[in-house]
Amino acid sequence: MDVSDFTVADRIGMDDLLTRYATAIDSLDWELLDAVFTNDARIDYRSSGGIEGSYPDIRRWLAEVLPLFDVTQHLVLNREFDRSNDGVHARSCFLNVNRLELEGKPSLFTVGGRYHDRLVNTADGWRIARRVEHTLWWDNPLPGLPPIPFPMSESLDR
Repeated sequence: MDVSDFTVADRIGMDDLLTRYATAIDSLDWELLDAVFTNDARIDYRSSGGIEGSYPDIRRWLAEVLPLFDVTQHLVLNREFDRSNDGVHARSCFLNVNRLELEGKPSLFTVGGRYHDRLVNTADGWRIARRVEHTLWWDNPLPGLPPIPFPMSESLDR
């Protein structure tokens, strides 16, 4: 898609949205997360061992799971945007480093993959209406997780 298909303001707004997600997650700021997703968004974190569901369900799950870590750092990179009839389809890479203590020793759980999003421009600005996380790899998985991420039923990559 030609970059001219988006205004500069739209492109900045979409970039800011993906950064706002990472900031909200890393700071455990649930009110800020409300400014990322639409109220009726559907989110799928199953490839990382998480859940799939409505935004309110995902918000509650994140509030339970993320405080297990001492620190998380989400980087959202290599962002691509394509306009379609149902909004904007976005694909971005992520690198996520999580620190916690296991058996009294610091441990880093590092995850990489892609987010596949459908973005909509609302009266309150750009929001994510649909997100599918495609976890591609992880290093030093948490106890109970397999050595490689859970497979996706179909590839979402172009």
